[in-house]
Amino acid sequence: MDLSLRILRYVVETADCGSITEAAKRLNVSQPSISTALTQAEAQLGVQIFVRHHARGVTLSAAGQRLVNDARLLLNHARDFNQNAQSLGDAQRGEIVVGSFSTLAMRFMPSLLSGFARRYPGISVKLEEGDQQEMISHLISGRTELALSYHFAVPEEITGERLADLPPYVLVSANHPLACRDEVSLAELENEPFILLDLPHSRDYFFSLFDRCGLTPQIAFRTRSSELIRGLVGHNQGYSLHNVLPRTNVGYDGSKIAILPMSEALPPATVTCLRLTRHEFRPAVQAFADYMRKAFGSGGIFGS
Repeated sequence: MDLSLRILRYVVETADCGSITEAAKRLNVSQPSISTALTQAEAQLGVQIFVRHHARGVTLSAAGQRLVNDARLLLNHARDFNQNAQSLGDAQRGEIVVGSFSTLAMRFMPSLLSGFARRYPGISVKLEEGDQQEMISHLISGRTELALSYHFAVPEEITGERLADLPPYVLVSANHPLACRDEVSLAELENEPFILLDLPHSRDYFFSLFDRCGLTPQIAFRTRSSELIRGLVGHNQGYSLHNVLPRTNVGYDGSKIAILPMSEALPPATVTCLRLTRHEFRPAVQAFADYMRKAFGSGGIFGS
């Protein structure tokens, strides 16, 4: 059995598109070429890779999902091999795909990506944003090779390297009665409306903070957008909890907030570099991981 990289590329693109027709358009080849390649792959492997749905595209079988996960990694290595060969073995070249938890991306990725591009101009970085479930799913599927995220619900096949601990802070409107305080107790806000960052695992973390204090939040709004939360807080619609502190107290709409430390000793959220346990980083990916570690380390741009 010898599946070519071309066939694997057709399989992965079809899986991503969920459609043979769309995969053919993206790859700029004919639809019969894709269909023939998929049939050949299934015949050589002796398994069904795709389940065909009349007029509704295709979905991966269980065996097909495992094949696509491994094929992504193989195609990444093949791309690096070609690029490195063309550059006489220069490991500081290539293309990588990095994942980031959405709130961490807003705060840290602009500096990371711009600084990394200046240091490694030959490495192209594509960013995939999402919540914790998406970060883990993208790593397992091979869609990304590392992710800047939290150490929430990490399965055995994922390894995490701690980068920083971010304690929780209270966000209130700038004209809130507690806004001028040096710190605030969560108990003082229990009966006020709470605005929840409603992302998988993040919500569990915030609920756990209330549980530790024996409190029940009065949820007024749920949203996946941290910037919307800042706007709602700035307009006196409630308070919120957040770990990723912005560099400004002005919201996107111009409203102002106050960010207060908490008097309770509550557990921080651990910012982590996530990766697949069973795969070593490619040179270009390792360069990004090293750069990110230094950025969060003592003396780094986020070290303080």
